[in-house]
Amino acid sequence: MTIEIKVPVLPESVADASIATWHVKVGDKVSRDQNLVDIETDKVVLEVVAPADGVVSEIFQAEGETVLGEQTIANFEEGEGAATAAPAQTSEKSNQPSGNKGESVEIKVPVLPESVADATIATWHVKPGEAISRDQNLVDIETDKVVLEVVAPADGSLSEILAPEGETVTGEQVIANFVAGSGASAAPAAPAAEASSEENDALSPSVRRLLAEKGLDASNIKGTGKGGRVTKEDVEKSLQAPAAKPAASSETAPVVALGNRTEKRVPMTRLRKTIATRLLEAKNSTAMLTTFNEVNMKPIMDLRKQYQESFEKRHGIRLGFMSFYVKAVTEALKRFPEVNASIDGDDICYHNYFDISIAVSTPRGLVTPVLKDTDSLGMAGIEGGIRALALKGRDGKLTMAEMQGGNFTITNGGVFGSLLSTPILNLPQSAILGMHKIQDRPMAVNGKVEILPMMYLALSYDHRIIDGKESVGFLVTIKEMLEDPTRLLLDV
Repeated sequence: MTIEIKVPVLPESVADASIATWHVKVGDKVSRDQNLVDIETDKVVLEVVAPADGVVSEIFQAEGETVLGEQTIANFEEGEGAATAAPAQTSEKSNQPSGNKGESVEIKVPVLPESVADATIATWHVKPGEAISRDQNLVDIETDKVVLEVVAPADGSLSEILAPEGETVTGEQVIANFVAGSGASAAPAAPAAEASSEENDALSPSVRRLLAEKGLDASNIKGTGKGGRVTKEDVEKSLQAPAAKPAASSETAPVVALGNRTEKRVPMTRLRKTIATRLLEAKNSTAMLTTFNEVNMKPIMDLRKQYQESFEKRHGIRLGFMSFYVKAVTEALKRFPEVNASIDGDDICYHNYFDISIAVSTPRGLVTPVLKDTDSLGMAGIEGGIRALALKGRDGKLTMAEMQGGNFTITNGGVFGSLLSTPILNLPQSAILGMHKIQDRPMAVNGKVEILPMMYLALSYDHRIIDGKESVGFLVTIKEMLEDPTRLLLDV
């Protein structure tokens, strides 16, 4: 049976998207919920997964091509490839050379930045004795803002884990012992174990969401998909097994029974604790106020439609909304230096450079990587920079250098459907701009009613340093720039 693979429904504020990465080729055998393709919008990357076990028969849209919501991008033949997938994978793995037990290597925490005192062992992806290949991710180590990955120095196996999950560690601390060259000696068992590790590290979005909702750990669920992959059916089957459910949950968090209902307590991650602390500090230590305006997005939408194809052909990247937002904000910051300043004790520090934080939603929480020197970037440079930060945020690859600094923040809740919000300051910054859902509304234009794509703007600012006149003027400048994009080119 042929199934059409389509682009997901895009939010109203997102006009189109582009094919970022195909993870499969025509003829590849895939299992249900396996990620087929990453589709990139202005700010988020969407994953499209296989609807069932089967084979990709046709791919209509290549990487880099612009696509619309619900557009067919591939054909999928259900039920063709699951039967022979396991033997083929075993055969491929068995061709790897086996090695003898070699030298012992200490696995250490990476050197931490000066501003980071310690870190926490978040997740071990391997167990002692398990066959490991060179550059395979061994462990995630979480700091206040970023997650660091420690990879295997060579083929081999862990002989001992010295720092379990949840333990606080310091820079260059030894957390495990590794034996090089010993991982392939258990050749018959290694393919299944390694495949299981790889598959479980790449759970599909629907499975990850279901696990999070039900408070389950994927490592406690036996996967029946390709290579031991955990599928939605495996999770649902685990939920239906009353005897196994408490045992699986008790290792990660205590479950308290309240009659027919239960509660579960899970410790906050370091990143979530840091987010909570900083948001509370912003509310308690600043005189925060929010002012609003609205902008007609039709001129920008018309401009993008007119030049999208030639822009993408010349620069190799889509022209999105965020580049216009960043350009408009940069120009407004030049005109209102108070908004580009911050309070340091009893001093006001005016920044003569333009580094803008872009709020990015990741599986571990909200982060704000910094796009630096935006005054020197063209539209293509801004789009490329935002795309790189969004992909790194999704994959947990952001560095401390990319997270530090920033004089002003842009957050776009519109991609998730938010119509209006009051964003909270990103300390020590003095202002943050919230962009929202683009929605058709009846507007009075020259005495007549017209239906226009409108978007609310929200500027939250610290009233200790920014007065009402500056805040309103700043927001009006952004509105004027977005409603007449020619101003961005002519500097008027």
